[in-house]
Amino acid sequence: MSEFSILPGMNNPAALKSLSSEELKILSGEIREYIIETVHRNGGHMASNLGAVELTIALHRSFNSPVDKIIWDVGHQCYTHKLLTGRFEEFRTLRQLNGMSGFPKREESPHDIMNTGHASTSVSAALGVLVGEQLAGFRGRAIAVIGDGSLTGGQALEALNYAGHLGKNLIIILNDNNMSIGNNVGAISSYMSRMTSTGSYINMRRFIDRAISTIPFFGKATLRFVYRLKRGAKSIFFKENLFTDLGFKYIGPIDGHNIERMEKVFEVAKEVNQPLVIHVATTKGKGLTDAEENPAGYHGVSPKAPEKADESEKDDSPSAQKLTEAYGQTIVKAAERDKNVVALTAAMTSGTGLKEFSETYPDRFFDVGITEPHGITYAAGLAVAGRKPFISIYSTFMQRAVDQVIHDVAIPHLPVTIVMDRAGLVPGDGETHQGIYDISLFKNVPGMTFVAPVNQSEMEMAVELALKSRGPFMIRYAKESCYPECAALSAPFESGRGVFLSKGEGRENKTLLISLGSLLTEAETCAGLLEKKGISCDVYNMRFIAPLDIDYLLDLVSNYNLTVFVEDGVKTGGLGEKIAAAMLEHDRNFHFRYLGAPDEFLGQATREELIRMCGLDGKSLAGRVEEILHNYRFEEVVKQVRNDSWR
Repeated sequence: MSEFSILPGMNNPAALKSLSSEELKILSGEIREYIIETVHRNGGHMASNLGAVELTIALHRSFNSPVDKIIWDVGHQCYTHKLLTGRFEEFRTLRQLNGMSGFPKREESPHDIMNTGHASTSVSAALGVLVGEQLAGFRGRAIAVIGDGSLTGGQALEALNYAGHLGKNLIIILNDNNMSIGNNVGAISSYMSRMTSTGSYINMRRFIDRAISTIPFFGKATLRFVYRLKRGAKSIFFKENLFTDLGFKYIGPIDGHNIERMEKVFEVAKEVNQPLVIHVATTKGKGLTDAEENPAGYHGVSPKAPEKADESEKDDSPSAQKLTEAYGQTIVKAAERDKNVVALTAAMTSGTGLKEFSETYPDRFFDVGITEPHGITYAAGLAVAGRKPFISIYSTFMQRAVDQVIHDVAIPHLPVTIVMDRAGLVPGDGETHQGIYDISLFKNVPGMTFVAPVNQSEMEMAVELALKSRGPFMIRYAKESCYPECAALSAPFESGRGVFLSKGEGRENKTLLISLGSLLTEAETCAGLLEKKGISCDVYNMRFIAPLDIDYLLDLVSNYNLTVFVEDGVKTGGLGEKIAAAMLEHDRNFHFRYLGAPDEFLGQATREELIRMCGLDGKSLAGRVEEILHNYRFEEVVKQVRNDSWR
């Protein structure tokens, strides 16, 4: 661990204000060094945080947090903010179980105004905070810090429109680094890159306004005339400004790594009594050459594996294939066979495994930016035009497009395939990124086929089934390795049915473990532990979330004394609950239990830790089955005693 001279003393933003220019440079370097060390050790967001160091310092020197409310869009750039607000020691626990969150979190500090993790929310939130505090008579300012990538999101544009309408003194810092997670796309992004001329225009306008307003008697009238003249000149010499047209003042772009320059602009901003956009240009990955050259690759960094002292301990075996990779390979093969296949994503080309597709079939690949609702409806339009769209979106971000799935895809029954990566329990990023709600949200959408493949073979069969489908289709999978290939999981898909991973013959008092998705490994481990204790267990891989062949499933369950269903999603409203309801509806009295994630927001941890916390690991499942069987046998004894007493 490096030794720092200034950073440990930054227990409050007020401590920044006494630092000299030279000390600020030293502090910026220490912050970058600490971020790089911690992210390499714990994992986290590297490039975005390195690019926002000076910007954050300037904000905290110019404004008075938390009286002035600084709200970070997404939160990918909040590490410096955390370090400057008294969390130097806690930063070592970044993204660890019971440690510090990688995103702003109200429970951590009064300086974290909003819990964030999804894009394009900051302007709405800051405007709400500002208006609410003004209604209460407070005089603090509200500052939204939003990246150029997040600005492409629909909610950000809705908020800009309303903020311009209200005319309140909201301050928006536009952190323009020409990158979100992947390259920014869309007309707004291109527009931002063309706005450099506007900075010189602002300086010229401010000088002329001051000069004319000082003219005795005629100053104000002349200023009104010149204002109209400038508007005409601007239309000739300068590009139209989106923000000024929406009712904002605009300053920029300015150098986002020049603290002194930003502080001067922020001081001016305090005097502006209407909505203001300050356009700040930064370099993503600043200070780390590899990150500057490859900001997308250094957006989210995984922890480095610990080095092994003994050469003989090194593991040279290839790492297991990830489900994301399995999908990426499968969709490329599908596109080779069918020229109507098109692939889409919402600013997650690499994260969803579509890099090879984007390079192989660039004319059939569409990155729609951070616009999940638009992406779903755009895919619906492609389907109407005869294409076969596969749109890949992280499960947690699909929460933003529920209406579009129902209204634009399901009701017209269009053949759009929605591929949800990072489904189930997700490591590292905490509450905002858990993918445990998709089953509850979409399992009952009429006409939807919804599957959960666990390895390469099942992924290929799922994609093939989607290609043949004439209606909406969903595929969900975890941020997890593929289950090993085996004959059982290579059996063809049958609508509404799964397959046995293992099944004993001729055994009495058997228990059935039904697994959905990547918890199959845990179910298999559970069965192995129970077998050692003389408890016979069969393991069944569910495959389908919708439709369900209920009659087949009920007949299957009737062969067992106990059935336990486990799913990588929230228990309440999940698939297990739906199966239990079907049993009641059909008057079938089975010993059935269903397990899943609890009704609580799950913080940052590894996936393995999250599975254990939810009691879904093999050992916990085995203990739960034993407990249920013990209670079941006790109930049977009680019934027998009661029956004997009546004879």
